[in-house]
Amino acid sequence: MALFCINRYGGEEEKQGDEEEEDAEAKARARVLLERLRQQAKARQLKKQQEAQPEGGEGGPSGGADPGLSPGGGKRKRKGESEEQSCAQGQKKLKKKQRPRSCSEERADAEEAADGSTPSKKKDSRRKSEVPQERTEADSEEDIKQQENRSNLKNKSSQRKKADEETKGAGTRKKENSPRAEGSQSTKEELSLAALEEETNLPPSSLVVLGDYDRKPVQKVQAFLPQWLAQPKLVQKRIKDNLVPIGEVPGIHPRLLKKLQMNGIESFFPVQAEVIPAILQSASNGYLVGQGGYRPKDICVSAPTGSGKTLSFVIPIVQVLLDRVVCQVRALVVLPTKELAQQVSKVFNIYTDGTGLKVVLITGQKSFAKEQEMLVQKKVTGYCSLADIIVATPGRLTDHISQTAGFSLTQLRFLIVDEADRMIDDMHQNCLNQIVKAAFQVENDSGSNMLFQRTKPGPITAASSCYPQIPLQKLLFSATLTQDPEKLQQLDLFQPRLFTSVYSEKKTFGVGTETEQDTKKYTLPEGLSQCYVPCDLNSKPLLLLYFMLKMKFTRVLCFTNSREASHRLFLLVQAFGGIAVAEFSSRLPPNERQRTMKEFEQGKIQLLISTDATARGIDVKGVNYVINYDAPQFIRTYIHRVGRTARAGKVGVAFSLVLRIQERRFLRMLKDAGIQDIKKHPVKGNSLKPLVQKYEEALCKLEKTVKNERAQKRA
Repeated sequence: MALFCINRYGGEEEKQGDEEEEDAEAKARARVLLERLRQQAKARQLKKQQEAQPEGGEGGPSGGADPGLSPGGGKRKRKGESEEQSCAQGQKKLKKKQRPRSCSEERADAEEAADGSTPSKKKDSRRKSEVPQERTEADSEEDIKQQENRSNLKNKSSQRKKADEETKGAGTRKKENSPRAEGSQSTKEELSLAALEEETNLPPSSLVVLGDYDRKPVQKVQAFLPQWLAQPKLVQKRIKDNLVPIGEVPGIHPRLLKKLQMNGIESFFPVQAEVIPAILQSASNGYLVGQGGYRPKDICVSAPTGSGKTLSFVIPIVQVLLDRVVCQVRALVVLPTKELAQQVSKVFNIYTDGTGLKVVLITGQKSFAKEQEMLVQKKVTGYCSLADIIVATPGRLTDHISQTAGFSLTQLRFLIVDEADRMIDDMHQNCLNQIVKAAFQVENDSGSNMLFQRTKPGPITAASSCYPQIPLQKLLFSATLTQDPEKLQQLDLFQPRLFTSVYSEKKTFGVGTETEQDTKKYTLPEGLSQCYVPCDLNSKPLLLLYFMLKMKFTRVLCFTNSREASHRLFLLVQAFGGIAVAEFSSRLPPNERQRTMKEFEQGKIQLLISTDATARGIDVKGVNYVINYDAPQFIRTYIHRVGRTARAGKVGVAFSLVLRIQERRFLRMLKDAGIQDIKKHPVKGNSLKPLVQKYEEALCKLEKTVKNERAQKRA
């Protein structure tokens, strides 16, 4: 039994060892403070007894006894008083200093209350002697607070007494070592208290907090644009409602009016009605000198696809060059793709027929030597030009500038850049710099023409105005013309004018109230309807087959992101059967592409699967539907793809097959561009089930076909 008791109590001491050490340290700090306060209390009490002996004192009959010799009832009464005084003093300190009390101070106060010390009497006596009126006024409030705190302190004191009784049974070794710890801890405690008092007594700071952690709405930075970008010439968006008869547009030559009527054109689109007079006015004094002898302003046009931008520069250029005498390169049209260059060249040939003007197409479809023969001719007196208007792609044009002898652009009057944003983005800027450099190059062998030699324009001075100079005017056209001043600065435009149909419309919702729509960055054709179909990767081919076979779509132009994807999709649809399908990409030779495009326009092909080669500017006639089989990654690509339908005021529908993981980004891209009228068109899985079996058979055929093609390439 004795062993059991020893083990039991020994185990409890080991478990409670850490707690007893912490209590001993706290008790040591409290005792040091208590001893100091007791000494102060003794001195204060003796002084108070001497001063208040005739009145009997505040402590009653036992108040005159020595507190150190009478541990009986007098001490208990003082204990209650000290508790009340300490509570009141603590509340006053909280109000005056306005700082939270530390854990050491709370423990010290609890120990003082338990042992019956009176740490705050000295301060109370001073306050009573100095400001008795304030004491009487605050008695009522202090009494209430004292009663509330007294009960809490009594509970704490009883708990502390129990803890003291339990710790008294600890070993004497801790009691011997405790005085040393008490001295060190007391000095640290005094320093910390003094530092806190100094901090609380510091004068108020003059610093002001400028911000805090509250969330505030971020102010949107307003774009600061040049005046020609901020205040453009606005062009009407709605083509059908704003047609202008060709006879009402001023300045057009009668011969060209007759040509327009012969081609079935009775009215101009809004873009054409604005831009054609502007270009004609800049060349009203002929192409040799600008209006009033000054350099003409450059012109930028931003209008939707199918709004007639090509004719808006073909008509004025042909009219300005009708009276030319010597054949020189006066107009140069630069386009990003061969197909678009062929289309523009065809329009020029229609309106230059019978005028003597020569149009030359340079796209690399013919041999380099053959194109050289079309551009220049060598005579005894030197080289002479055989072209008035050149339509070219950037790569082939730079080759002729650097390698073709006698090819000169020093008489160039018009530089037309169609799809200007792509010319900038696709690193064709070097091509434009070479064109400008060749246009202002000085010819050494033309002594007779030194009068008309031109230098790169700079500040207008008396010397620069002494001799006439052929101006170079730049005309930029695009459906997605950038408004980034930094990119446009690279083109070195001269006092440009902007014609645009990209602007916000105001809607009236009552008398005298107008709200403005969000500013649009791009404009789509008026008759275009947009839908998107959320889908999975495996269901995309089935959706295309569903649209063609079940929904009976006709004349569909389908876009993919790569020519490999275009070719595989073409083979899959061909293996499935039942659809007149063809592919159109750069992997095909030019002759085959022309033949495919002709058959599609004639209606022999119902589904044309293409890359973005046909997305830029090409006028494919009769496109009823555009399907984005692969969702476009950029908004400009989307604008040009869906712009292949609903051209020239007609109606068209664009579908985009969007993966569910891409849906959020796709919609945000359209929203940022100001396009919000796209509709969700889900297709149920049950509608695709009848096509699954035949689709799996087509996949097996596709695998065999791909293997055969790879084997042929290796061979």
